[in-house]
Amino acid sequence: MPATPVVSDSPGSTPLSGSTPLPGADPLAGPAAPAGPRSRGLALAVIASGMLMIVLDGSVVTVAMPAVQRDLGFSPAGLSWVVNAYLIAFGSLLLLAGRLGDLLGRKRMFLAGTAVFTAASLLAGVAGSPAVLVLARFLQGVGSAMAAAVSLGILVTLFVEPAERAKAIAVFSFTGAAGASIGQVLGGVLTDALNWHWIFIINLPIGLAALAGAKLVLPADKGSGLAAGADVIGALLVTAGLMLGIYTVVKVGEQGWTSARTLGLGALSVALLAGFVVRQATARTPLMPLRVLRPRGVRGANLVQVLMVAALFSFQVLVALYLQQVLGYSAARTGLAMLPAAVVIGAVSLGVSARLNARFGERNVLLAGLALLVGVLGLLVRIPVHADYVTDLLPVMLLAAGFGLALPALTTLGMSGAGADDAGLASGLFNTTQQIGMALGVAVLSTLAASRTDGLLADGRSRAEALTGGYHLAFAVGAGLLVTAFVLALVMLRAPGKATAPAAPQGL
Repeated sequence: MPATPVVSDSPGSTPLSGSTPLPGADPLAGPAAPAGPRSRGLALAVIASGMLMIVLDGSVVTVAMPAVQRDLGFSPAGLSWVVNAYLIAFGSLLLLAGRLGDLLGRKRMFLAGTAVFTAASLLAGVAGSPAVLVLARFLQGVGSAMAAAVSLGILVTLFVEPAERAKAIAVFSFTGAAGASIGQVLGGVLTDALNWHWIFIINLPIGLAALAGAKLVLPADKGSGLAAGADVIGALLVTAGLMLGIYTVVKVGEQGWTSARTLGLGALSVALLAGFVVRQATARTPLMPLRVLRPRGVRGANLVQVLMVAALFSFQVLVALYLQQVLGYSAARTGLAMLPAAVVIGAVSLGVSARLNARFGERNVLLAGLALLVGVLGLLVRIPVHADYVTDLLPVMLLAAGFGLALPALTTLGMSGAGADDAGLASGLFNTTQQIGMALGVAVLSTLAASRTDGLLADGRSRAEALTGGYHLAFAVGAGLLVTAFVLALVMLRAPGKATAPAAPQGL
């Protein structure tokens, strides 16, 4: 099968994911990989199922929030912690979990994370008070971090042939790209038909099935042992720095960007993370060897992802809020309105993204996807107060196909250059930047939207007009973030040398 036209990023570096491997010398080839394609396919199904459960859980909550608030008596500020508790735990523990997966075994970490997530889902499902639900959501974030941090690492060690790996990454990316929209549909239906408790209880059979499948089909790996990288000081620095930083960002809406609390906690977070970088440069067994960031494709892909995910918060969450708060849709109708986006994202990511990456290269496909996403938010900037779904919203949902193009390409670039010993760490890093982008999107775009809405209400506008005006501002800023991501991808992901001429992939 033809190789993707991607070249190594620097002399002597590990070949980028998707480049032609030297026979017998693929750096991602793990000795414990299943021998046959059927075994690899089953392992991919298990990984995708586990990740789909995690992604669904992150989005089903968004449409059920009003019902949760009414039932448990959350205050408006307290309700945000149903999301924030999960986000803080998930985002701050990914790097640590990824490295521990490399050291202790990625299969073991995936099993443990899925078990913690499933048990926490049961606790969330039976929660009868705000405190119990927030605790359960924090524990869900812990389990999600443990499982998600190593999932890509397992995948890239299973699929070493470029064409097969591209298809596997497309399947994995589908769980993140379309899974969020599917979660909104499922969350709305379950909340309206039953109650909000079922959005968590539904995880139990999925989690148990994922555990049983993972135990049977995932390849056993012992890891390199704690002695190979048990950097306790580094772990404490990065976990504390990320947790404090994400906490600071999600509290911006309450504290303000220039408050003494925000600036003080932000400075402390930056100091902790700077200390972590210094520690990694000098430690004998670093938690995150800085060689992981050496390939330019890795650095660029992670920066692009922060901006892209932050911008698309406005699509995944603010559009759902617009449908309910401005147009008066129910939770179930909101989910169904978002369904076309899930369908086109799935069709593109599963159907054509791997072939397009093989023919045109991940960078070019990523740029095309980002251009479509700029169009999505550009259309939303002009959305009227009394929108017609077919003429005003359906084109937006269809253009979301750009996410199905961008995410598989970006995932491949984000995992480029990861050797077998660092695959879990690279996976954790890529997932960490995703959560940082989400936290920034929550803080920046929701704060801007709320401030604009308050200003319009003070000017005497109706509630629907004020809300729509706030969303317009958030969509415009999101479009600006995507334009910046496009420019970064154009500059940072450009190969320094002459790329191998692409061969036409089979089937195109």
